[in-house]
Amino acid sequence: MRHKKEGKKLSREPRQRRALASGLISNLILKERIITTQAKAKYIKPRVDKFITKIKKAGTDDQKKVAAIRDLRKSLNEESVKKISGDFINKFEGRSSGYTRIIKLPGRKSDGAEMAVIEFV
Repeated sequence: MRHKKEGKKLSREPRQRRALASGLISNLILKERIITTQAKAKYIKPRVDKFITKIKKAGTDDQKKVAAIRDLRKSLNEESVKKISGDFINKFEGRSSGYTRIIKLPGRKSDGAEMAVIEFV
């Protein structure tokens, strides 16, 4: 039984789950809008928001910014780290949270999976 267990498994082992999340988050940052299943969108939304909050809190302090970028490099590719540390700081300057939104789409024809668009506000 999974009583009081946090998070979703997405029918994957831990390493596969981390790789999936890393790829989805990197693509979301680079393209700013992706279509995926609802479960995967709900899985990555809080992680993306935490990344953006972390880089925003670093602000103009160089030491904090370097530390935040170092943490981001552990889970994201280089292009998305550059984009999130450059463009998104200015884009979300007046916003304290809620950087992404999930819009539900009709089910996929092949298997009926619930689909969704996740994008930046």
